[in-house]
Amino acid sequence: MNRFLVGAAAAAGLSAAAFGSVSAQAADLGYGRQAPYTVNQPLNAFSWAGPYLGGTLGYEWGTVGNSLTKPSGLVGGVTAGYNWQNGSPWVFGLEGDINLSGANDTFAPWKFSNPWFGTLRGRVGYAFNNILFYGTGGLALGGLRAETFGLSESHTAVGWTLGVGTEFGLAQNWSAKIEYLYVDLDSNNFVITGAKNDYRSGMIRAGINFHF
Repeated sequence: MNRFLVGAAAAAGLSAAAFGSVSAQAADLGYGRQAPYTVNQPLNAFSWAGPYLGGTLGYEWGTVGNSLTKPSGLVGGVTAGYNWQNGSPWVFGLEGDINLSGANDTFAPWKFSNPWFGTLRGRVGYAFNNILFYGTGGLALGGLRAETFGLSESHTAVGWTLGVGTEFGLAQNWSAKIEYLYVDLDSNNFVITGAKNDYRSGMIRAGINFHF
């Protein structure tokens, strides 16, 4: 009887060991079938890739062609964009914005203002982890309004824009930026001024973006 019990215990032990070995091999095989873990950015590096939405607030100053007025004032708007980055410090992006502006000035009987403008720009930048230095440029579109003796006339003009900026990654989904933009809008014939008037402006603005 004792021999039988000893033999049964030994057989049970061998069965458990064999089952454990097979289970371990199956687990190893299952692990081998999984795709390797990869990331676009080095571990612990801030990623600028992907879409984002944000807002800006700043100050604008400009000049009007064939006029001594120099409109200036606060400017603010909304921004949307997309960045591409693939494991390197270089960041490429596309960004658009639409803005309302309080820039205006009066000289003699003439008042000029730039009530709104928008841009569609490319961006090229170089990132030092969560700090991005970039240049930007592209298409600009905006309004120029003239007023005199109770009469007013508005035109929409196209043009171009160039700028530079710095953006800071504050957290995983948030960044803040400060940038300078120069905007050059083409001239239009104004009836009430009897001349072609264009608009050129510079602005410094700060912004905050949410990255999806």
